[in-house]
Amino acid sequence: MNLNTIKSPKPPRLLLEDLFAFAPNREILGGTSYFIVEESGNILIDCPAYHHDHLQFLQGKGGVKWLFLTHRGGISPSLKSWQTTLGCNIIIQEQEAYLLPNIPVTSFEREMVISETLIGIWTPGHSTGSACLYWQKHGGVLFTGRHLLPNQQGNPVPLKLEKTFHWGRQLQSVAQLCDRFSPDNLHYICPGANTGFLRGKGFIENAYERLTRVP
Repeated sequence: MNLNTIKSPKPPRLLLEDLFAFAPNREILGGTSYFIVEESGNILIDCPAYHHDHLQFLQGKGGVKWLFLTHRGGISPSLKSWQTTLGCNIIIQEQEAYLLPNIPVTSFEREMVISETLIGIWTPGHSTGSACLYWQKHGGVLFTGRHLLPNQQGNPVPLKLEKTFHWGRQLQSVAQLCDRFSPDNLHYICPGANTGFLRGKGFIENAYERLTRVP
């Protein structure tokens, strides 16, 4: 695939120490990809636009050890190119691994401990294999893909869309996240889309308190 799918991408934006956000990627319907710099290995969350500038940035930070896919909508046409160029390991929930028959992946069922600070969590509903990634740094950061998105007030909510796999299961997944976390270990949510509603912050603060307000 051509490295220059877009002419002049905005450089990744620093949100918190060792956490960067890429500009929304048209290849994944305006989805936002994130990048974490970790001693145990850097991780890319969903696919940014495939461009030479982005590749240089990632390689300059030490490359990518894992590429975590939050749901099928995070799979861009350039996924194979990203894996080949970066030599990274792709992680996806097992019910959506079949979508990548020609790409080696690591799949998981309910949870996957990726490192001492990173855990993949199955949160079905938006899609069959929708998953969140939890990072223990900064008081706890949850990358939710399209499982939870900000509304116009910037609050995290599940959205019932035409492509929603199972609304009831999605609500159950939200409740399970509320049971799992607390104000002490969930400070931020980084959604996989609708980031314009965050009014420049790039993340949702007071995440646990606002998560428990979900109707």
